[in-house]
Amino acid sequence: MIELNKLVRENVIRLKPYSSARDEFSGKTGIFMDANENPYGKLNRYPDPYQKELKAAVSRLKGISEDKIFLGNGSDEIIDLCFRVFCNPGSDKILTFSPTYGMYEVSAAINDIEVISIPLNESFQIDLQKVRPYLSEKNLKLIFICSPNNPTSNSMNHSDVEYIISSFRGIVIIDEAYIDFSEKPSFIDLVNKYPNLILMQTFSKAYGLAAARVGMAFTAPSIIKYFNKMKPPYNISSINQKTVLDKLGKIKEYKDQVTKIRKERERLAANLKKMDITEKVFPSDANFLLVKVKNATFIYKELINNNIIVRNRTNVIDNCIRITVGKKTENNKLLNALKTISI
Repeated sequence: MIELNKLVRENVIRLKPYSSARDEFSGKTGIFMDANENPYGKLNRYPDPYQKELKAAVSRLKGISEDKIFLGNGSDEIIDLCFRVFCNPGSDKILTFSPTYGMYEVSAAINDIEVISIPLNESFQIDLQKVRPYLSEKNLKLIFICSPNNPTSNSMNHSDVEYIISSFRGIVIIDEAYIDFSEKPSFIDLVNKYPNLILMQTFSKAYGLAAARVGMAFTAPSIIKYFNKMKPPYNISSINQKTVLDKLGKIKEYKDQVTKIRKERERLAANLKKMDITEKVFPSDANFLLVKVKNATFIYKELINNNIIVRNRTNVIDNCIRITVGKKTENNKLLNALKTISI
């Protein structure tokens, strides 16, 4: 069994959280004279600090109880909370699999935490032989697994991931930002099985709400308790909570958009494979393609000249560009521009 209090920083265990006016009174009606708000205006009241209405909607959507849901100001807030709850600066460590989402390493640097980075294998999968020696590493607190992974676009093998969760005495964070675009199942069912699992999803990608900055974490209530202790009192605005609720009332629209993006992803991949400048189009479970080309930097600059912006990832994976799947018209413009490039 995981002993959570041995993983959490001692100062966090002792911390007495800030108590807001909405902690002391949670009703919706009355003459509010407790929070020093301006009595005039449409946005004059502080938002619900625990997003109860939105959590209820997320609970129905995901089939997971509300006490296992935390909502953050984007997934980046959740990532940072993981560091601040569990990792002692200057002494603790985290483990990542490279290449992967860069914010894990950035957050580690901000919090003065050492990063153990294990390269993925040639298929961009986790090499368990390389991982096993680290599962008992002293002061290793967190393991981050991005699936589908950014920038490689593939999902991690389910059995490998579950082995790590079940064998590690620390906290495993699975980042599923792109799960809606994958036909492979989510790891969300493991939340009820493993108390050391934190699973993150987001409204930024498939729901088209990147500007709203609302991320989700699904985990044990004992971990949620510490997240609520540490987060700012009003971390998600009323405007953004309402925006997500409105979107959840349009599930057909969301599903239709995901279907369109998946179809365009396959069409885009098929056309890219036919081009002379392309060396490989990697399989994708996300809303983007990782493409190995003959000269990534040159192609990137040529596309910029055509007012088309992709991501040059050659500093991470040699001669690779990352292409987000756009609308059909946008994808056609990209393909036409690439046809004019010769190397």
